[in-house]
Amino acid sequence: MRRLISIPLLLMLYGCTDAGYYWHSTKGHLDIMNERVDIDELLADDDLDSSLRARLVLVQEIRQFSIDRLGLPDNGSYSSYVNLQQPYVIKNLFAAPELSTRLHQWCYPVIGCASYRGYYDEARLLAYVEKLQSDGLEVYIGRVPAYSTLGWFDDPVLSSFIDWPDYRLAGLLFHELTHQQLYIDDDTTFNESLASAVQQVGTTIWLQSNNQNASLDEFRRWLVYRDEAIALIVATRSQLDELYSSGLSDDEKRQQKTLRFLEAREAHETIAARHDIERGFKSWFATGLNNAKIGSIAAYNSRVTAFVNMLEARDTDFAGFYQYVEQLGKLDRGPRDRCLDAWEKGVVAASRICPGVD
Repeated sequence: MRRLISIPLLLMLYGCTDAGYYWHSTKGHLDIMNERVDIDELLADDDLDSSLRARLVLVQEIRQFSIDRLGLPDNGSYSSYVNLQQPYVIKNLFAAPELSTRLHQWCYPVIGCASYRGYYDEARLLAYVEKLQSDGLEVYIGRVPAYSTLGWFDDPVLSSFIDWPDYRLAGLLFHELTHQQLYIDDDTTFNESLASAVQQVGTTIWLQSNNQNASLDEFRRWLVYRDEAIALIVATRSQLDELYSSGLSDDEKRQQKTLRFLEAREAHETIAARHDIERGFKSWFATGLNNAKIGSIAAYNSRVTAFVNMLEARDTDFAGFYQYVEQLGKLDRGPRDRCLDAWEKGVVAASRICPGVD
């Protein structure tokens, strides 16, 4: 079992601002990190559950593939395992005003600002939710099965995702490792869309390399459904933005907002039925919509197509792709967004707008 540096030492890195939250966050993270057990050590135990053994061996195979083919970091991440005793590791909080889909931002030491705030402690989370709601904000709480420490720690495999289907397990590892490969400050959409693109393309290549044709068909069907569902969410957000900026009264905006959410739920039911999806976003839509919830999905996925197009333009040369994306991330926000807009249309459009595109 691995031990880590003390909580007080880490808090010295954070400073005094919002010390209570950072104390809770640091303690929650270190509690998990201190429970790590090396996978090799577990596999050497003859009494290890056979199903867990098979999953851990698969993790090692996926991890090696991520290094050899996808050019992701070769470090100690996902070489250890933690049993959480619950189906998630943390809960993420999103917030937005009643008549805006612009997500509230929180700023953190080291990593900059992000549109979410993570909680290990339920009571602390609910107390803060009450405060946000009293300030007139809408909130959405999402259960998170995994997160990346951006290379500051050796992230472990968690029981919250170890039993996922093979393609989802591989995709999650590719996604989180991409955050370690490249992360730019203060742009959640850029970082999450980049990781989702590597996840999508990497998972496809991994399934093809293992001749998992049935899983590849299932994955591709899921991608088509997911893209349609996300396009619906993004379109709903755009409709809401147009509504909120209109000259209607606030009461009229609230009425139209309710109607937009109802239309979105009905449209998703049609999409899910067409692709014969039993779960997907069904629960997400059914448990109620608000601005924070809509914003959380749109922010995480709206640039995926741009990054996929970049990868395909380079014939999935991941090393060259990372170098290009790193340069893109150094641009000021305006030129960066214009370049991403162009890449969503393809390499021809990008060659007119973006630097370094042949």
